[in-house]
Amino acid sequence: MKNKKFNSQMIKIGGGLLVGVFMPGVAFGCACGCGIFEVGTSSMFPSGEGGTAFVNYAFQNQNQNWSNSSKAPAANNDDKQIETDFITPGVQYMFNRSWGAQVEIPFAYRYFKTLNDAGQVASTSWGSLGDIRLEGIYTGFSEDLSTGVTFGLKLPTGNDNYNPSLVDRDSQIGSGSTDVLLGGFHRGNLSENYRLDWFSQAQLDLPTLTQGDYRPGFELDAAAGINYRGWTFGRANIAPVAQVLFSERTKDYGAAANSPNSGYTRVLLSPGIEIHLHPIKIYADAEVPVFQNVNGNQLVAPVLVKLGVSYMF
Repeated sequence: MKNKKFNSQMIKIGGGLLVGVFMPGVAFGCACGCGIFEVGTSSMFPSGEGGTAFVNYAFQNQNQNWSNSSKAPAANNDDKQIETDFITPGVQYMFNRSWGAQVEIPFAYRYFKTLNDAGQVASTSWGSLGDIRLEGIYTGFSEDLSTGVTFGLKLPTGNDNYNPSLVDRDSQIGSGSTDVLLGGFHRGNLSENYRLDWFSQAQLDLPTLTQGDYRPGFELDAAAGINYRGWTFGRANIAPVAQVLFSERTKDYGAAANSPNSGYTRVLLSPGIEIHLHPIKIYADAEVPVFQNVNGNQLVAPVLVKLGVSYMF
């Protein structure tokens, strides 16, 4: 994730809104990027009044050192591996066709391997509550709810001080910051039979109140894609999904930050599938980076995976 030789002081259904808001909801500290989990397919956009209870799982194993736009020798980075499992239960409710609200309570289990101050390989594992997200939803721009915005806060409820002699602030599960969250989406049809859809969305994460001389970078995550709803198997509707994901994060700042080795730009391709058997919906995908440019030396994952199950009521 970073080079400690410079600084011994790095993720982050139809009833949800944005997958970034309503699917994985991964609100964790992770300077080399977990926010891309926070955008996804149009199946997560609201379709009308009612609620959705969900639980989502996400995983990434950051084990490749990267510098600028290419792989770099592992010896250039004191951090060797960051493996994280994310589990996020939550509830979303649309009070009417215009207004709704969402709460996500994320948890994470992380394995971290690095070189300690003596230059020896050391590792640790821990689990923690993550940073809770509270958001409002507005979809009153059109009768079909095809356009919407989200707004809210990410709260500093996650542990940002686990084993600080080994785990730096940017590798903690909690960010320690209160963030303003702003998002938007739009969807449309590409065929007259309404089976082929397109969608786009974005979410901005702006750390506002910080502590401990650590300010995470601002982050923008976006997605655009298509999905085909023409396959059925009994009562189940099966929709393949293809999307492009984009992430941009600025450098971290503060005495506890490792600014030279933080911040990045990434583009990922993500094939996935949605299975809808009302009132249950299942979503899964794999996200593969096709371009990434990081500052300094940072650990990246060769693939990211997501799985979500929701129940509409």
